[in-house]
Amino acid sequence: MRSPLYSGRTLSDWFDHHTDLYRWKVVDHYVSRLRGSMQLLQQLDIVGRTSELARVFGIQFYHVLTRGSQYRVESMMLRLAKPLNYIAVSPSVEQRAQQRAPQCIPLVMEPESRFYSSCVLVLDFQSLYPSIVIAYNYCYSTCLGAVGSLGTPDEFKFGCTSLRVPVDLLHQLRDDVTISPNGVVYVKPTVRKGVMPSMLEEILKTRLMVKSSMKTYQQDKALLRLLHARQLGLKLIANVTFGYTAAGYSGRMPNVEVGDSIVHKARETLEGAIRMVNSTKKWGARVVYGDTDSLFVQLKGASKEQAFRIGSEMAEAVTATNPKPVTLKFEKVYLPCVLQTKKRYVGYMYETPEQKEPVFDAKGIETVRRDACPAVGKVLERSIKLLFETRDLSQVKGFVQRQLLKVLEGTASMQDLTFAKEYRGSGSYRPGACIPALELSRRMTAYDRRLEPRVGERVPYVIVFGSPGVPLIQLVRRPLDVLQDPSLRLNTTYYVTKQILPPLGRLLQLVGVDVLRWYQEIPRVQKASLWGPSEAGRRGTISQYFTSLHCPVCQQLTQLGVCAACRADPQRVAVTLNQDVRRWEAQQDQLLQVCRSCSGSAERQMSCVSLDCPVLYKLSRVGRQLSRGPYLRQLLEQF
Repeated sequence: MRSPLYSGRTLSDWFDHHTDLYRWKVVDHYVSRLRGSMQLLQQLDIVGRTSELARVFGIQFYHVLTRGSQYRVESMMLRLAKPLNYIAVSPSVEQRAQQRAPQCIPLVMEPESRFYSSCVLVLDFQSLYPSIVIAYNYCYSTCLGAVGSLGTPDEFKFGCTSLRVPVDLLHQLRDDVTISPNGVVYVKPTVRKGVMPSMLEEILKTRLMVKSSMKTYQQDKALLRLLHARQLGLKLIANVTFGYTAAGYSGRMPNVEVGDSIVHKARETLEGAIRMVNSTKKWGARVVYGDTDSLFVQLKGASKEQAFRIGSEMAEAVTATNPKPVTLKFEKVYLPCVLQTKKRYVGYMYETPEQKEPVFDAKGIETVRRDACPAVGKVLERSIKLLFETRDLSQVKGFVQRQLLKVLEGTASMQDLTFAKEYRGSGSYRPGACIPALELSRRMTAYDRRLEPRVGERVPYVIVFGSPGVPLIQLVRRPLDVLQDPSLRLNTTYYVTKQILPPLGRLLQLVGVDVLRWYQEIPRVQKASLWGPSEAGRRGTISQYFTSLHCPVCQQLTQLGVCAACRADPQRVAVTLNQDVRRWEAQQDQLLQVCRSCSGSAERQMSCVSLDCPVLYKLSRVGRQLSRGPYLRQLLEQF
């Protein structure tokens, strides 16, 4: 649903207008926005989902929205701990600071960065950290301390506090303990079931029960939405329980022994799976990347059907070597794919053997990131799809060069070249920070104090041409400034060389391509002087004194305004230029009609400033083309 957006200046003028019609327009605008906000809340089921999460976690409705994950974990954990007569430790900031540093990190292998034309399997351990806590009974309440500290008569360091374990108790439990890979001793569930394993086991079982209920009640949409919110809450709480034990900086009750034990055991489990996959000859497989709880396995020469069969065998074999509920799940097959670096990969995904059309699946690269302009993601995604589908680099080259030429000529949509970075508040940046969102916020606040963006809001901006040597931060402008000021022109060289080419180069260099050479082969768009800066003493950017050297009739390079070949046929020149002007005027009328139908206004000049609407950019582009009307009429007078 598209709705108009008006600036504060426009709304103020309407509200202060002497006729009631304009004041009613302001009221109608805010009522329509309020109605849209309510529809969004209803569509996203914010109230229902938050209520369900509050019921699952046992906390207040408002705290679901405002408090962090530690608050949720503790709420559930303490409800289990209290009947068992446990009291949660409340360490001070000093006690947290004195806790020793963690000694283990998750296993993240460096991938074999290249293009894979053969099948690559992705296998993933299901809820690995919660499963390890349950399988090995890791908990605050079951830990006896590190091996080096056992048997000492005095208390020894344990997390943020200390622990005393009698020697005779250790002697009695010598056959009922498990030792984690980092040398911390825990009792088995037969002696004492830990609070955290009990909580996580209940959570995972309940989630499975809820998901099976969702399959049963597919027709009841309201109940289905409620059950989905419930299983989502259970999934979130299970995944953050490890973080509760390992949050050494701002944790509520961190314990480095328990956190290290979980990470070390998870690492050992993943390494064992990698050894098994690499050493089993009948599969003919090789692990090319591993990340925390997942494996990427290459099968050379295997078909898609064989890949699914072997993947299922691998998952069953690895699961059988681990205690319940540690389970390796076969997720998907990539055919083909590119592994770029750690946590950055892209491929065509198949999830079932019967699936005919693959799904484009990307992680960590610019197609799924929001810190670049949309043009970067669009060019990169289309280039990858062309590479995967055709395996023809000449087609990829042709597409990339066409898109770069579009940007250089200024025909690409400004909407695709607009950045949007999060604003963190004026007090959250260090002094002298060159942050575009902060710079624009200062300019807007200097104009109107109420224009300061809200904390967390994304501030849109573009980069324009400026004088040589000007710092980049001074070339930052709001998109509306560029739309309203014809003298400003987007810095197309910056967008091409600093935004679009680097991610393309990082990916295509894996197949032996130099993207910079492709860019250097593009014919340059030449510019010639339109009027001199001395005329009327005007000042401004260098781009406002230049126009294209291309002939307006045949688009060939020329120094004469209209090329010599077209001058030989003056009738064609007159007809072509008149047709261009009439076409632009017709486009402008069509776009204005769209705006009037959206805003309900019959005015000639539209006041809408919605940067999410493509019509705004099309109107600006047509307006700039029509602004060439006097220049075209000058050419027509010569014929």
